[in-house]
Amino acid sequence: MKVLKLSTQLHKWVGLVVGLQVLFWVGGGLVMTVIPIETVRSEHRAAEVRPSAIYLDDLPTLAAVALRAGVDPVQAELSTTPRGPAWTLTPADGEPVVVSAATGVPFAPMSPVEASTFAKQAYRGEADISGTALLPQAPQETGRTGPLWRVDFADRERTSFYLSPTTGEVVTRRSDVWRFYDLFWRLHIMDWQAGENFNHPLIIVTTLLTLSIVITGIILLWIRVGRDLKALRASRRTSSSG
Repeated sequence: MKVLKLSTQLHKWVGLVVGLQVLFWVGGGLVMTVIPIETVRSEHRAAEVRPSAIYLDDLPTLAAVALRAGVDPVQAELSTTPRGPAWTLTPADGEPVVVSAATGVPFAPMSPVEASTFAKQAYRGEADISGTALLPQAPQETGRTGPLWRVDFADRERTSFYLSPTTGEVVTRRSDVWRFYDLFWRLHIMDWQAGENFNHPLIIVTTLLTLSIVITGIILLWIRVGRDLKALRASRRTSSSG
């Protein structure tokens, strides 16, 4: 009886405390299961763009580019970008420097027309561009820092492409589907601000409390089933004796 009473009280009161979060866990899990991650990432809105070939004979040497850029790199990466081939030069100390592989100097500031053109080239669909803006600080939803170009499309998901202001490359894609998914993700891991930490004390304590609900529920079920079986056997004995 003591075990039954204790289990009943724990099951009831702990359930009241964590019941809403359990609902968020189940609801968040349902959202993550139903919506394909490719749709969340707007991969269906990404056009297949083949990079242009880089002809090294037409470009100055890496040494000449590094000298002109005033960088002594410990790492150098040559890549194709919408604005032409670019070197990313990483010095021993400090941030990487991106320069044109053709000139050895940083690219000129990108215009709204360029940003819109590059975004449209990278977009799959028939929707028109509904807005273009240079953001001085990257929004939290991008997971990045520094300025970014944002180009919005008038499709049903309200897709946004975020572009590097230096190279014109699409660095990330966001949409209302992603924002809906992200809301439930934050509720799911109980990190309502950053949506990144799922090892914080609050979720650990809540999980332990939820585990106590499961354990006490099993105890209550065991006791209830035992009582029902006992009543059933007693009923059969009475019927047999009668």
